[in-house]
Amino acid sequence: EGQKMHNKEKINQGLKSLSGLNRTELEKELSNMNIPNSQVNMRISQIWNWLYARGAKSIDEMTNLSKEFREKLKKRFDLKRPKIVKQEISTDGTRKWLIRFLDGSEIETVYIPDEDRGTLCVSSQVGCTLNCTFCYTGTQRLVRNLTSQEIISQLIIAKDTLKEWNKPIRQITNIVMMGMGEPLYNFENVRDGILTFSDDAGLSISKRKITLSTSGIVPKIEPAGNEIGVMLAVSLHATNNDLRDKLVPINKKYPIEEL
Repeated sequence: EGQKMHNKEKINQGLKSLSGLNRTELEKELSNMNIPNSQVNMRISQIWNWLYARGAKSIDEMTNLSKEFREKLKKRFDLKRPKIVKQEISTDGTRKWLIRFLDGSEIETVYIPDEDRGTLCVSSQVGCTLNCTFCYTGTQRLVRNLTSQEIISQLIIAKDTLKEWNKPIRQITNIVMMGMGEPLYNFENVRDGILTFSDDAGLSISKRKITLSTSGIVPKIEPAGNEIGVMLAVSLHATNNDLRDKLVPINKKYPIEEL
């Protein structure tokens, strides 16, 4: 099995990383530190700013936190990111990263530059269940859903690599949930990830510039509008059920009329 997995080593977990946590998770972690209730919201705002507006890579960078509080944080947390194990750069500037998570699972994230924008293509699952005939990910079994932290980390890693933090002009202006996996089969984690992408106090990418792509998981489309509120793209690929059944097998469950 190890040979088949190309000897993908698990990354030493060590301390828990704050990098990539959504607001609810960050609040939960800080509440376990016995911070006075009167200070919790302030601490969350301070740390959130360092994580997602400034791209801090170490707790020591958080200089508006007291040294004593930073030392307490360092005993519990670090700001490590998942590991880029391979990068491919095209002549047009497109970059594809193979990213490895703590359990050894790997996904791909792609940055696509254009004249007036830069788009990051983000994955939501390791593998996929949909078996769409035109999609390479469809040839792989579903290993697991990504956590919201792993979804958010893809943007953090991209900004690290492009050296985009604290720059007046952004290279990453748009996000498309069109990487590995069906986003609506990982609804809660995708929702929490996107809401972190669009949080004005941090990464601050407009919801109008975030697109969620689905193969047509009909029961989740309306909740996506209500709870996530970004642009929606449907991978149609055919205008009749006979052909779409072959190309996108989920069509047998949710045919075009329902979609």
